[in-house]
Amino acid sequence: MNVDTLYSVLGLGTVAFPALLLSVMGLTSLLGWPLGERTTARATQGAVIGGLLTAIAILAMMLASGTRYVPIELGNWEIAPTEHFHFHLKFVFDRLSVPFTILSFVLVGTIGAFANRYLHREPGYRRFFLLYDVFLLGMIVASLAGTIETLFLGWELVGLSSALLVAYFHERPAPVINGQRVWSVYRVADAAFLIAAVTLHHLTGEGNFAGLMDKGFWPEGVAELSSREALFVGLLLLVAAAGKSALIPFSGWLPRAMEGPTPSSAVFYGALSVHLGTFLLLRVSPLLDLSSLLSAAVVILGLASAVLAAMAARVQTDVKSALAFASLTQVGIITAEIGFGLRYIALLHIIGHACLRTLQLVRAPTLLHDYHSLENALGEHLPQQQAGFWERWVPDGVRLRYYRLALERGYLDAAINEYVVRPFVALFHWCDALERKWTDVLSGTPSRESDHVPPTMPIGEELT
Repeated sequence: MNVDTLYSVLGLGTVAFPALLLSVMGLTSLLGWPLGERTTARATQGAVIGGLLTAIAILAMMLASGTRYVPIELGNWEIAPTEHFHFHLKFVFDRLSVPFTILSFVLVGTIGAFANRYLHREPGYRRFFLLYDVFLLGMIVASLAGTIETLFLGWELVGLSSALLVAYFHERPAPVINGQRVWSVYRVADAAFLIAAVTLHHLTGEGNFAGLMDKGFWPEGVAELSSREALFVGLLLLVAAAGKSALIPFSGWLPRAMEGPTPSSAVFYGALSVHLGTFLLLRVSPLLDLSSLLSAAVVILGLASAVLAAMAARVQTDVKSALAFASLTQVGIITAEIGFGLRYIALLHIIGHACLRTLQLVRAPTLLHDYHSLENALGEHLPQQQAGFWERWVPDGVRLRYYRLALERGYLDAAINEYVVRPFVALFHWCDALERKWTDVLSGTPSRESDHVPPTMPIGEELT
């Protein structure tokens, strides 16, 4: 077995382990043969360890041989009879994908072991791990993607599992509503991503990241597009990254995502999923070198999101929401670092921040209990923090307005509801009214069953 064949076997194994795990979990659930908790935990643990070992083996081989780029081609899957509309399935191991893949396996495995005990004997135990496996596969596919369409596949799997796990406690209305809100924001981000992918195919004839670069590998690659083309594609991808990483103006969904179980909150919105937008910007970072306006937009968006999140984190009343906004603060700083061209620093920042925030969110459920235990052991209340700069020098009226702005998260949710959601709903109601009039004319009578029901009659009562 030569080196290239060994690279291919190990590379496919890195993706195959999560895919096999998802296949086993999905088929057994579909066929009505649900696995027990112990079997589920062992299967998840085995898949994570197997994928992690193959990724580490590839890293060791790359370091030993000095290789910086290992592509694994799985061919083109034709979508339309033209060469510009095909799905190019390709995985790449380089200085960006390998660390992010290893990080994903380590954190997913750690949180999986925690969730095995945290959700012990919970009714939704198997459902949680099934969605968790979807997330794992999505993260690995997105991390190793060598083409924009492969990245989009992983991107979609991560978004689907995230929204469904936010609505994990579906017997209560709040998680379902918040899950729908998260899914709606993801749809906007996905639409921008898809338009960027189609545009990139139109401009270059392919979505291959290696083909996009004229020379060099990440992060030294140089994009082949013109400045205007890079600005257009880059802004679309920036919108996609903002939606996935909860940057302005999409920051409102982040605290809503805390409705999910603590294990998913830790690995999704503290560690991996919330950094997927910044990972996208790192992957296409050569586009930033072609347009100073695009770089400036990335920096401004990152810094503005960091400032807003830092304000909001200080007025939260629960520890998970406070940690979520603290994560967003760091994500905003990482985004600004990417805009400034500090790509290795941004990658290291992602790895360190993901590990720290995962630990904090896993620790959050027992933090208050330990604080009370410490307080009881001391026999008195812990000393209060002395008045700081804001209390001493800033007038009460200014501090009150600052508090209101932070509490309302910059009024972003209200603005989106008023200027985006409300016009769309009004447009849909108008279209519905036109359709109803037309079908009434064609049928000669009210054409919908609901038209026969008096407005005051409860839904379903007409059937009794």
